[in-house]
Parts: sequence; C-alpha cells; structure tokens
Amino acid sequence: MTEAPIGRRERKKAATRQAIADAAVRLFLERGYDQVSIREIADAADVSTTTLFKHFSGKEALVFDQEQDVEAGLVAAVRERVPGQGVVEALRQHVLARWLAFVEHPQMDEFSALVRSTPALRAYSERMWTRHTDRLAAAIADEAGVPHDDLACATLARFVLQVPALTDGRPDQRAAVGTVFDILEHGWTLTSS
Repeated sequence: MTEAPIGRRERKKAATRQAIADAAVRLFLERGYDQVSIREIADAADVSTTTLFKHFSGKEALVFDQEQDVEAGLVAAVRERVPGQGVVEALRQHVLARWLAFVEHPQMDEFSALVRSTPALRAYSERMWTRHTDRLAAAIADEAGVPHDDLACATLARFVLQVPALTDGRPDQRAAVGTVFDILEHGWTLTSS
C-alpha cells in the first residue's frame, strides 16, 4: 500500500512546528528553561505567539515535541508485529530501536540534565508517558482478546511506559532495557551474586 503524498500545507505546518521546537530547545539548553519566555521562543522561530500555541499546548510541550509520534509508535509496535511475535517482545524491539536511538543523540546528556533539573519539565515528562497508558493498554487488550479495562494489560502498558525513567542514567541503557523487559516477560526472581 502506498502512502498518500504529503501536501505543501502539511509540510509547511510540520516545518513550522519543528522550527518552533528547535528554537525552544536551543534556548532552553543555552539559558535554562525558566529563563526563556514564550515570546522569546516565538521570536527565535520567527512566528507569532498565536502560531506557537496552534502547534503546542504550553511551554512544557515545546520540549517534548514528538509526544504524538511516541504513542502512535507504541500502538503500532503492538498491532503491526510480525506473526508469532509476542506483545512484550514487540515492545522490547520497539524500545531498543526507537528510544535508545533518542538516548544516543549527541545532545541527550544536556537534554536529560535540563529535564531532571527543572521540576515543571520532570513532572510533565512523567505525566506525558503515563497518559499513553490507556491507548497502549487498549491495543494490548485487543491483541489478547480481553476487555480494554483488563488490569494485566494496563499494568504491562504502565511498566513499558516507565522504561525511560527506570533506565535513565544507567551506564548501559541497552542492558537496562533488556533487564526490564526480561522481568516483564518472565517475572522477577532474586538472584544471588
């Protein structure tokens, strides 16, 4: 199936959104989140504040501009997995392919420090991830053939969405992601050293 080409209007909207997000992150990293105003971000992106708010719900959302793509990717990982692949393994592969690529970005250390050192961003980040729980849990429930309010599906979704917080700052994030998914797939066992 061929995807419909993206029209000029959609391309311009996407480019404007990206320019705003890039300007915001650049200013936040240079000067700190609390020292940058919405007006300054709009000016740096060469847009009005009205245009900025057409693309972003608030200042915190400027830092996490890929939020909708994250949710769509998680749901697609569950619904479009290869035949015979389990849900947990599909989510593991998605996290390793998508989230770890983000973690390996050259500015990731600066970005993580910005989020950790800014209470508003830290709280927004946690809310952002957990707000995807319902859609991811519903996708998992559909695949399992159970009702959308199934507690096991909601639990799995919530723990998958905690992977970034659980693995943040670990020296080997790939191994840390593997450990979390091993626990999700096989359960927790205490091992002695």
